[in-house]
Amino acid sequence: MTQEDLTDHKTLARKMAEIATLTGEFTLRSGIVSNTYFDKYRFEAEPTILRPLAQKMASLLPSDTEIVAGLELGGVPLATAVSLETGLPAAFVRKEAKTYGTCQALEGQNCKGRKITFIEDIITTGGAVTDAYNLVTADDAEVLAVVCAIYRGEGAPNVKGVPSLEVRPAFTAADLTGS
Repeated sequence: MTQEDLTDHKTLARKMAEIATLTGEFTLRSGIVSNTYFDKYRFEAEPTILRPLAQKMASLLPSDTEIVAGLELGGVPLATAVSLETGLPAAFVRKEAKTYGTCQALEGQNCKGRKITFIEDIITTGGAVTDAYNLVTADDAEVLAVVCAIYRGEGAPNVKGVPSLEVRPAFTAADLTGS
């Protein structure tokens, strides 16, 4: 990929859309069937896009964030990149606790009593965020917000299962589709 200035919101959105938009029939985690799919791994694996995206996501963090926590799997490279941008430690939230080794669902940091901001790739209804929220709060951590690369849900950004949790998207589906 050629070097160009991707610090501009519209330019970064266009590049992300170019590299990651697939058309066809796709069933999302939420069960919704969509004819457009944003393949997050395509932009997460491209350093010329990942760096400016991480910078944008870092700017959305609540100021009292102590740990950024990436949700398995797509949130992990984003949380790592945001951690590198901010110097904040990163944690990684599994979909469920391992059944071997440490048997933990939350890896990388001791989050007990700490202020966490989730880092997620794409949110439609927030099912994965709800699951992670339940795991992390059971470990006595405080979840401040979720910063996501793309919000593709309906209406104002939200997580249906945790409506009080603030969602701070770097982009919306409209930003990427130009609508």
